[in-house]
Amino acid sequence: MEASADVLVVDDDPTVSEVVAAYLRRCGHRVRLAADGPSAVASAHLKRPDLIVLDLMLPGFDGFEVYRRIRRLGPVPVIMLTARGEEHDRILGLELGADDYVTKPFSPRELSLRANSVLRRARHNAAPPDQAPDIRRVGELEVDVTGHQATRAGEPLSLTGREFDLLAFLLAHPGQAFTRAELMQLVWGWDYGDQSTVTVHVRRLREKIEQDPAEPRLLVTVWGVGYRLDSPEAQEALEPPAPAGHGEPGQRAQRGQADVSTDHLPGSPSRPSTNPARPGSPSGAHQ
Repeated sequence: MEASADVLVVDDDPTVSEVVAAYLRRCGHRVRLAADGPSAVASAHLKRPDLIVLDLMLPGFDGFEVYRRIRRLGPVPVIMLTARGEEHDRILGLELGADDYVTKPFSPRELSLRANSVLRRARHNAAPPDQAPDIRRVGELEVDVTGHQATRAGEPLSLTGREFDLLAFLLAHPGQAFTRAELMQLVWGWDYGDQSTVTVHVRRLREKIEQDPAEPRLLVTVWGVGYRLDSPEAQEALEPPAPAGHGEPGQRAQRGQADVSTDHLPGSPSRPSTNPARPGSPSGAHQ
């Protein structure tokens, strides 16, 4: 059983709230309930919860505004509930830093399992003060996992919790390609779910770590597989030699024609080799 946590469930439907609360209590968690935006914020101010299960459609003000106000108190993991399936709602929730989202109607058991997964990851990230530093670097990127800080060329990166987890994981496995399903399991801790969540986070992360997000050189797409984090040294090794008599502008033009980006991947591909230089593996960095 998971260690007990203080969970704030915010939903204006009392039936949903009570069912969710019952499943969470069965997992050993303490549960508080709020039925509107103002009462949810007031409850969080009295005591910051370990996790928020937050409906988007609320009286007073919506779940997005609730989370914006509660987040000022400090980092709080959140699972957003929505009866709306539009992609822009999910993307906005992820951009605000939501750890997960569940679309109604949902299975209370699935929600409780996802809550436990989010809590485990949050506790793992809260490292004890005496823990040895875990610093990961690739090129200009550096992630201090222990201190939960990330920089690019010495400049701090403003990352959501999931973006940080994704970058830290990829920095621990440079040059290794992962499918979206594998990233969901290894970074999110989900055995199943909407894989577009991974796509959204990759796109957002590229906007923060790439010089040109439209032509990524670090977090690259591997055709028919998934994503890979390349070091600048690996990129240079994969660059084709310049044609005789052509300078750097010609090289840039050649690369521009070869680099085509896509995030739409076929389902259930086979796992690639982790060595980009091995014959038969995907050639170069496919963005």
